Amino acid sequence: MDKISDLKKIVISTLDINKAQNIVSIDLKDKSSMADYMIIASGTSSRHIQSLSEQVLSKLKDNGVIDSKIEGKDSNEWKLVDGIDLIIHIFHPEKRKFYELEKMWSELIPKEKLII
Repeated sequence: MDKISDLKKIVISTLDINKAQNIVSIDLKDKSSMADYMIIASGTSSRHIQSLSEQVLSKLKDNGVIDSKIEGKDSNEWKLVDGIDLIIHIFHPEKRKFYELEKMWSELIPKEKLII
């Protein structure tokens, strides 16, 4: 298995162990050059969302993704953990429903319309 797939499993496991809800992984390899995978999960409160993002960041750094960081530090409803080849969104359930990232990124995008 390749390093990115292994890292994806570690991140999903970390989210699961720490009680994240509705964890979804989306393969971006044929859709965008910004990352290989997007992982989306929900937290139950602002404190839970913060804790999940810190746990994921710690696992990424432990596994050699030194430049990873958390975006949205001031938000109580959403965090993005930039794991370079993995992008992890952690939402409050209502914000997740509002943005519908799964729907947006799960649809097949024709190659001629790819911009990112």
